Amino acid sequence: MKHFRIRRPVSTAAVLALAALPLLTGCGTGSGDAKAALPGGWGSLDTTSLSVGYPQEKGYREQPAAERSKHNAAVALKEEGGLRTGMVSVQLDFATGVDSAEEAATAAGAVIGLGATREETTDVRLSGEESARQARRIGYEFTSSGEQRTPRKGTRMTGVMVAGVDSKGVPFLVRINAVKGSLSEGELDTFVESITVK
Repeated sequence: MKHFRIRRPVSTAAVLALAALPLLTGCGTGSGDAKAALPGGWGSLDTTSLSVGYPQEKGYREQPAAERSKHNAAVALKEEGGLRTGMVSVQLDFATGVDSAEEAATAAGAVIGLGATREETTDVRLSGEESARQARRIGYEFTSSGEQRTPRKGTRMTGVMVAGVDSKGVPFLVRINAVKGSLSEGELDTFVESITVK
């Protein structure tokens, strides 16, 4: 049995502070090296391994590098009343011993945290470099702890993770968390479809 080491363990509370939905099996809008198109009102986070969209029209704003956790390569946050009610984040090289999308998803499962309800995991095809387009999507829900400027304790949160390995063999984990119901199923699908791997 292969073992993975998570470089950055994250508590359930930190899932949002750092950063029951049907899941698509064929996400990704391009072929080959094509870059995913973003809908109007969306911005883009760009890293060395991938780019991913975030819904600016919903109030998400990119977090300056000086303010984000050192474990995140890029972050967009939604803040309301001083609380962080939504987050899109990218973590790179988040685990050792990972060289496939399946292994990246297995390692990502440890990041979800205790008390979370894990939903279905599905294969997805991303846009970008052909060798890195295969990834896995994980849906989950959890309850906010109310700590670290997260929503009031007990608030139900929705989460989607996309895990894979880029064309240089670097494992990545892209995540969106939001107050349940604040993003539609279509918007969560668009988040996955907006990823372009390098």
